Amino acid sequence: MERKETLLLKLGEVVLKGLNRRTFEDRLLATVSRRMRRYGNFQTYLRQSTVYVEPLNDECDMDAAFDAAQKIFGIARVARAIPCEREPDAITRAAAAYLRDEFAKARTFKVETKRADKQYPLNSIQVSQEVGGRLAETFPDVRAEMKNPDLTVYVEIREKAAYVHTPSVLGAGGLPVGTGGRALSLLSGGLDSPVASWMIARRGVELELIHFVSPPYTSPQAQEKVAQLAQILTASCGRMKLHIVPFTRIQEEIRRHCPEAYFTLIMRRFMMRLSELVAKQSGVTAIVTGESLGQVASQTMKALAVTESVVSSPVLRPLIGMDKVDIIHMSRKIGTYDTSILPYEDCCTVFTPRHPATRPALAEVEAAEAALDVETLCAEAFAGVTWQWVKP
Repeated sequence: MERKETLLLKLGEVVLKGLNRRTFEDRLLATVSRRMRRYGNFQTYLRQSTVYVEPLNDECDMDAAFDAAQKIFGIARVARAIPCEREPDAITRAAAAYLRDEFAKARTFKVETKRADKQYPLNSIQVSQEVGGRLAETFPDVRAEMKNPDLTVYVEIREKAAYVHTPSVLGAGGLPVGTGGRALSLLSGGLDSPVASWMIARRGVELELIHFVSPPYTSPQAQEKVAQLAQILTASCGRMKLHIVPFTRIQEEIRRHCPEAYFTLIMRRFMMRLSELVAKQSGVTAIVTGESLGQVASQTMKALAVTESVVSSPVLRPLIGMDKVDIIHMSRKIGTYDTSILPYEDCCTVFTPRHPATRPALAEVEAAEAALDVETLCAEAFAGVTWQWVKP
């Protein structure tokens, strides 16, 4: 029977779990099966800390499936491999055929074997020697070299077959989405919040998203930009509900009645209040923000305390200790950078104070905010919330 190229998805942090490990594995396997479905008809199953993704016909898009597998949280490494019978002769034939192009480009090689099946009669060194010697005869122009070879042939001896592949690539790591609870992430059109959303989802958190719009001060293109960012995030986070909150009247009332130095702080306090209302309506436990300590005036330690004081929900800030260079690097890695830098402003930049307060006292901010009918403004905005599904 013809053996088809297979994906081997190696589990990461999940293997460290104890009695509840099965819960994490079941969630991860369900996620892999769902993500692979759009690329063809695959059989997926989990054995010995590895998820096997086997195509059931020739119509499967292995390139797309390989790329998608690298974005699934809970997977540490991904390899494209060819299965074969477990005898050295069969392993040699499979390696010679599957890696012929790699051998054509290499001057040196070695074989590295791992025995997941400890009952196999040959040990790892013996398999490597047997297969390596036969490959050297098959490719006489490529010599064996144990240190720094051009090509490493990996052989894995597993229960039902042997698998041959070249070096695996890094996966997304983290924990399967849905194993760490649910949270609502504030998503703007900037660099920070998409990275924060990705990082907290990597800890197994299932996300909903919330975005604030202030027409005519913010444009339809700005809202579309946020939808595009959410779309990019679905490759790792899965489908998410995006809540859109009308924010114009609140910002105009802040500008009319509050001291300029507190504009941004009071705006952020309204965002937190409204986020908590949406979170409670959705049954979500925590609120996620893209704040980084000291990055801007509203993100000093005192300012963060003032902002957070209006909610009782936990506020998660995965970027809190990162600098801008770190965040930019991460945004490039996860694919949001090019969209984030598109020149469409969001409501966070509307009515920005010239001299914002950096060490605000809570009592002073509350006194400034007392000029507003906070309850009515929040109720009106909450009544106008709309939402949409964002799917991969």
